[in-house]
Order: sequence, then C-alpha cells, then structure tokens
Amino acid sequence: MIQRLLVANRGEIARRIFATCRALGVETVAVHSDADADAPFVAEADQTVRLPGNAPAETYLRIDLLLDAARRARADAVHPGYGFLAEHAEFAAAVTDAGLTWVGPPAKAIAAMGDKLAAKALLADAGVPVLPTWADAGQLTGFPVLVKAAAGGGGRGMRIVRDAAGLAEAVASARREAAAAFGDGTVFIEPYVERGRHVEVQILGDTHGTVVALGERDCSIQRRHQKIVEEAPAVLASGLRERLHAAAVAVGRAVEYLGAGTVEFLLAPDGQFFFLEMNTRLQVEHPVTEAVTGLDLVRLQLLVAEGEPLPLTAAPPADGHAVEVRLCAEDPAQGFRPATGTLHRFSVPGVAGEFAPLRGLRLDSGVVDGSTVTVHYDSMLAKVIAWAPTRAEAARALAGALARAQLHGVATNRDLLVRVLRSRAFGAAEVDTGFLDRHPEVFAPLLPPEQLPLVALAAALATAADRRAAAPVLAGLPSGWRNVPAFPQVTRFTGPDGGEIEVRYRLDRRGALAEWSTSPAVTLTGPDGSAAVGDATSGGGPAPAVALVDAAPDRVVVDVEGLRRAFRVQRVGSAVFVDGPDGAASLTELPRFSPPTAEPAAGSLLAPLPGAVARVHVAVGQRVAAGDLLLTLEAMKLEHPVLAPADGVVAELPVPAGGQVDTGAVLAVVNSEETPV
Repeated sequence: MIQRLLVANRGEIARRIFATCRALGVETVAVHSDADADAPFVAEADQTVRLPGNAPAETYLRIDLLLDAARRARADAVHPGYGFLAEHAEFAAAVTDAGLTWVGPPAKAIAAMGDKLAAKALLADAGVPVLPTWADAGQLTGFPVLVKAAAGGGGRGMRIVRDAAGLAEAVASARREAAAAFGDGTVFIEPYVERGRHVEVQILGDTHGTVVALGERDCSIQRRHQKIVEEAPAVLASGLRERLHAAAVAVGRAVEYLGAGTVEFLLAPDGQFFFLEMNTRLQVEHPVTEAVTGLDLVRLQLLVAEGEPLPLTAAPPADGHAVEVRLCAEDPAQGFRPATGTLHRFSVPGVAGEFAPLRGLRLDSGVVDGSTVTVHYDSMLAKVIAWAPTRAEAARALAGALARAQLHGVATNRDLLVRVLRSRAFGAAEVDTGFLDRHPEVFAPLLPPEQLPLVALAAALATAADRRAAAPVLAGLPSGWRNVPAFPQVTRFTGPDGGEIEVRYRLDRRGALAEWSTSPAVTLTGPDGSAAVGDATSGGGPAPAVALVDAAPDRVVVDVEGLRRAFRVQRVGSAVFVDGPDGAASLTELPRFSPPTAEPAAGSLLAPLPGAVARVHVAVGQRVAAGDLLLTLEAMKLEHPVLAPADGVVAELPVPAGGQVDTGAVLAVVNSEETPV
C-alpha cells in the first residue's frame, strides 16, 4: 500500500490530492518553486521539498529534480496531478524505473494517447469516429479549420482559421505556444465544426480488466479554447449517452487503460460525434462527476495504483446535477488578459466543504486571503462547484454564491461567469464552443453603470469612517464636522473603467447625510431634507432620495427610497473594494494633490502585465496600420498580441525578443506621422 505520496504539481490540484490522502491516512510530500514557497498547498503537506527557481521549465517540469525530491522525502509513490508532467510518458517511466508507484496510466498508454495524430489513427482502426486530419497545410480542402498542438492540451497551441490568409501565422503561433507549454511544437489541422459541443466521458480502468464509464460532462463554454463552465450530466438526446459511453470504453480498452482518464468528443449539431483526444490524467473538471456519482476519483486512482480492483463494474446512475466554473485571474473585457497581484480577500459564501464529493456548494481553491498571483503559472484561482437536484437549481445556487463572493485585489472573470449562468441560453441548454462569441452581453459587468455613484459614496463614507476611527482625538465626531455649514467633503477615485469619479458630501450635526453628489452628476435635496443625486446620463433628473443609516470602516448602509442597501468595504492602502447588492467595484482613492509624474512619449504601448517579449514582428521605421501585430508578450503560459492602435510609423522598440518586462513598461512607440521621426 502507498504510505507516502509526492504530488508533482502545485496549487489547487495538490490541495485536492492532499485532502484525499489525509482521509486515507497517506502521508504527503509537496514540491514547490520559490514563487510558491508561501502557497497554501505547501503549508498543508506533511513534508516539502524546494525546487529552486520560478519558471516551470526550471522547477515543475524538471524530472530529475522531482525524482530527487521523492528520494529525499522517502516517498514511495508519485501523483502528477494535471498539467506540467501529468501526461509525460518519460516521467511515468522514470518514476516506475526508480522503484516508485506511479499514480496514473502506464507510460505506453500515455505515449499512445499523447500524440494526437497517432491516437486518432489508432482509434479510427478501432472503429471510433474521428475527423479528417492534415499534417501539411497544403492538403487542406476548405475552411474553417482548427490548428491544434499534437502534444498537451488545455487549449494551448490551438487556433481557428477561417481563410487561407491567416493560416501561416496561425500555424507559426500555435507551434510557438505548444513548444513553450509542452516542449513539442508539432501541430496538425482538422475541420472546425461550427456550433459543436465539447462532451467528454470519464473512464476508469484497473489491472483486473475492468474499464468503466462514469458518466459524461458538457464542457462547451470555453474561452481561448479553454473550458470555464462544466456540468454533469450533459443534456443529450435519447440514445446518445449510451453510444458515447460505449465509444469511450472502447478507447480505454484499445490502450489497456489504467486509472482515471477522460475521452473527449466533439458533438456536431446533427448528433454525430467525433473523437477529439484522450486526457490520460485526472481532469480539472472531475468534481462535477464526483458530485453526481458520490465517488472520490482520487481515492479510486490510488486504489488502482495499489493493484486493487475497482469497487464497481458499472457507473452508478447520475444523482441530480452539478455545475462547475473556473474562477480565473483575468479581465474578460480586455481579451481575457491575465491579472497578477495580491488577493487581499478571497471569500465565497455558503461553501459546504472543500476538495471532496458532497451535496451543495464545493470550493476547490489554490489560493486564500493574502495569496500572490504571479505571472509564472496559469490564471486559475479556484473551481466553484454546485450540486442540486436539478440543473436549474444548481446554476442558480452557483451564480448566487459567485455574485456574493468577495474577490479583492486581482481582476477576475466572476461577473462573466455569473452572467453566463443566469443567461436564457444557458438555462435552455443552448450551449456550444462558440457561446461567448454569440453572446457578447455576458461580458457586461454585474454592477450597472448607474449604480457607480452610490458605490463611490459608500467608498468615501467608509474611508472617512476609517480615518475617524484612527484619529488620536475626538474620534467620535463625524468626518468633516463643522459648527456651521461649510464646504462639502471631497474624495476622488479612479473608477473600474480607469476614469475619475469625484464624490462630494456633507454631514449635518447629527452625522446624517445632508447632501451629496458625484461628478458629473448634480446635487439635489429631497423635500424632507434627505439627499438625492441627479443622474447626468438622464439629463440631471432626480434619482431616489438617499439617507445614511450607518457608516463604518467596513460597512456602509443607506436607505434609498425606503429600500435599505448594505455595502461591504475593504480598504488596502489607496485601494477601496466595495461589494454591494448589485455587484462589486474596485476603486482607487486619488491624493488631494497629485504628484508630478513623467508621462510616456505619445504613441507608447505599455505592457499590461509582467512577462517576456516572445517575438517582435516589426522593425523601427516600418509603417503599420491600425490593428497590425507589433509583438507578442508571453505571460501565464499564453501569448498576448500587442497591436498598433492607429496608422503610423514604428519609432521605438526598446525591448528585444526574450526581454523581460514589468507592468507599464514601454514595449513600442508608434508615431502617427507619415515618416519616421
């Protein structure tokens, strides 16, 4: 039996595996980079081994360091988690050659499925339906097509191409991204199926000849070909479920599969399905299968690795419905640009438990309050999973928990996820891989623009209360109190959209709100003396009267025309985070007198986040048109294009390919003149 398990991974999946190990009495070993030294998964392990450095290539992708860590910690087994080396046949072989137990399929099965081209050929011979494949772009017979990495997964190295003009750059870009993520830049091309659904089947195999399908998951809602919403069971036509399960079991038997694996299919609108790939590991979205089956898939992985037979020969019927979302540090409004920084608060209400099959709301998180999100790894912070008797109830519960979550310090995709779950199309199960492209309305922030003045007022009042509470004398007096009416208090913020919002307010002798306004709105006073605000977007007309109920450093309560509304507030330095009944907003308080700052040269393009310049596509002096690709920035395992904002001439390229940059660094300068300066 396994006594001490090393998890060759990090973050949420390491914590997930540790949770099962604790329940089984298995000791745990964590490995960590320098950037992860203070991460939650490190603190939860029984033993830890440092991997010097930060980048995956010098830490979590080093087979020699991982095996040495297992030897030093006296581990007798290795679990790869997912990502990194989880589907690396050489790593699996090296672990077993070292006399350790490998918690996963044998190296030959990983190798057979790891090369997607070879896997499709193998399974076509076994009668599993597959799409045609081309390794040579010259063989194409039509568009649109999908360029895919032959190794790895997770949407990396994948590009949709709709015409011949964009094919060469898509292939080159996919090769670069695949090589950076998986160490293998091989790509292939297959037809792109419009309005296709991504449906996958969870299988388990043991050393006693059992291969069983444990149900399917619909993972169609994706961004950048990476899943963000997953559910089990999938909504399928009669008879289709059985055919999908049978095909998945056939795939498992074809490679003599052991342990947990996932067979992914593309489901066309006409009901046909095609094998996409097999992930020879535990999937990110495995909790939804656990929720509807009641099984602990990590426990079953360990049993299979120990040579035990599976405790089931057929899948239990799905009980209820489960929906999972991937909460990521990224800004959907900016092309899903990854975000870095410190999570000052990470709180999801109503969580029934973590990292284990259960009813209700489950949280599998790699972060806690105070965690730092770095540029070195992918952007996923946590998975939030809801189980309920019906699909509609699960989606509603999950959306409600996300909407009430406090996520401070780093931009996230929370608002997008809530809007997807609450959308009519999702409720009607009208989902496919192009869902986000056809529903731009889900990108709108939850907080309506007309509510921002009230949020800014709450931020100003909480900030004032915080300062009064810390005052050395007369802390009980209202902020800005005067014996006679005087000028209002003024607080200026940078709003969520980067624009400035000014709040003016005055409290009377009782500490009540006598008047307030936000720029560019106008101040109005109700007939009873309570304050109201004019909405500039509606011509300055009167809005509901507002009365202050209570203002504390962390909570502000106001009465809006008889409706009491509470705002939770957290202040960290000049940053103010406000969570209200309609949504959340992050504001930055501006100093009363702004210090002089050096402005970047006109036409400067600044780095939106730390990273490395992967490739420079233009030269100084070159004329470019608006939208032309100037360079690509690599961060969080993805390439981010930097485009020309307008027609002009490239005047400067201060960072060469391979150069590291911090947020705000000048990447290029494009002058609008017709000739170089």
